[in-house]
Amino acid sequence: MRILLQKVTDASVAVHGDIVGQIGIGYLLFLGVLHGDTSAQAELLAEKIVKLRLFDGEDGKINDRSILDTNGEILVVSQFTLAGRTEKGNRPDYTQAADPESAGKLYEYFVRKLESLGVQRVETGEFGAHMDVMLHNDGPVTLILEK
Repeated sequence: MRILLQKVTDASVAVHGDIVGQIGIGYLLFLGVLHGDTSAQAELLAEKIVKLRLFDGEDGKINDRSILDTNGEILVVSQFTLAGRTEKGNRPDYTQAADPESAGKLYEYFVRKLESLGVQRVETGEFGAHMDVMLHNDGPVTLILEK
């Protein structure tokens, strides 16, 4: 699994012009599921994400508080292109991406895991759809997580 995490002040995702997911302060997560990924990997990544300390403390100390400490929100957007490889040629190779059925199940499992870990609000895009994503990156803070 590959996740591109962006700390945001707000983010939204639309399908055919209709907003399907929207958050305020928190994380926008682009999630790519690779062939052979498991629920154990999804659990480890969800646990890591909710424990990451990317928010400043009340005393101004940087990287002091987690998403749980701040009651932040998370928007999860499926993105199979995170499985893309560009080592050869000029066309990305997506053969490492999981099949849509397997990827969809792990995507949903990951979202439910975030909720079970105490994230107050978890929104999503529409799995497999063409989506328009809007965000205001805070910092900017962008991390790649992989398991």
